[in-house]
Amino acid sequence: MSLSLSSERPTPPAVAVDGAWLECIDCADSYAPFEAVRYTCDACDGLLEVRYADLPTFDDFDSDATGVWRYADALPLESGVSIQEGATPLYEVPRLEDELGLEALRIKHEGMNPTGSFKDRGMTVGVAVARELGVSRLACASTGNTSAALAAYGSRAGMETLVLLPAGKVAAGKVAQASLHGARILEVDGNFDACLDVVQELAARGEAYLLNSLNPFRLEGQKTIGLEILEAFREDYDAWPDRIVLPVGNAGNTAALYKAFRELVQAGDLDREDVPTLTGVQAEGAAPMVEAIENGADEVRRWADVETRATAIRIGNPVNAPKALPGIRETGGTAVAVSDAEITAAQRDLAGEGIGVEPASAASIAGLRKLREVGAVDADERVACLTTGHLLKDPDAAAAAGAEPEPVPADTDGVLEALTE
Repeated sequence: MSLSLSSERPTPPAVAVDGAWLECIDCADSYAPFEAVRYTCDACDGLLEVRYADLPTFDDFDSDATGVWRYADALPLESGVSIQEGATPLYEVPRLEDELGLEALRIKHEGMNPTGSFKDRGMTVGVAVARELGVSRLACASTGNTSAALAAYGSRAGMETLVLLPAGKVAAGKVAQASLHGARILEVDGNFDACLDVVQELAARGEAYLLNSLNPFRLEGQKTIGLEILEAFREDYDAWPDRIVLPVGNAGNTAALYKAFRELVQAGDLDREDVPTLTGVQAEGAAPMVEAIENGADEVRRWADVETRATAIRIGNPVNAPKALPGIRETGGTAVAVSDAEITAAQRDLAGEGIGVEPASAASIAGLRKLREVGAVDADERVACLTTGHLLKDPDAAAAAGAEPEPVPADTDGVLEALTE
């Protein structure tokens, strides 16, 4: 099956279990979902996706539940290793909405998940699958948020966790989370992409179960972000969002949201013309997806050197690009690069609305602002921006973006004098 917005329903192969199977997006070879540890296609090494014979509509989801597992009918298991993830707020931002001149602007704040990022959605499913497979050690490469989520969910499941981080390149708040949740932390002399190379080799040797977004089960949990956004817009506006703008690192969320929309189209619950436009945003110093979109390339060129203060998207080789590029193109979307200064300005503007995010999260607002300035986003659009991590994930960056404390004497007159200056 190609990654197009087709209404054709998938046909289950003989290997399907309870109507679910893994399928290669390149050669269409299929595999039973839990018979063996598998991340890519045995035949061609292409990326795998979870397929379902029975595709639910919104009416099928559990109206008595909230969060990721409310959508169990769209997931490969009935339940997971849960810390009450999902059901994150979709904030109104009236000043930003007015400034950008949009019909509607909402902020889907994934920083309100248990460990402070969207990664929890993938881990609740991925760690549950790991337990189903009977593996003993979980592992990931990380710019920080994945390590925090893996450590928390691995700890919840009573499983050994190993995280590889690029030395000196991960925000302190994220390292602290992984440490406190009991992960073994290895700092690698290299960038994130080098860490991922090592973790993939460990997984290939059977030394650990890989839970980066190369793992197809991770993205199943993340697609619930899109389902929540659609439901909220339908309730609040009696309409679907026109566009979803999101930061891009490994491109897992872009791929996951596109998969959610394709499945709703196949289920007959979403018309093809109503699918939201997917718009990716990267930092200028780490923008291989933007380069591919601008050049019309079918593949993403790996950037050997990447740098940005938005550490969560400091990635030069987005492994989910083969899934994400069709998602952007098939929905009529685009991708844009923004400077660190533009990211910081957007971070301050969100803070001015009471929404605290780490720098990578603010990239979505920075990118939307840039696209509005050049007329690539229309004034009559209803837009959701995804913010992926909480402000306290990177307190140093937050402090640098905010105002400096002012010393005053320990008396009221001294304070009042300072206020008049």
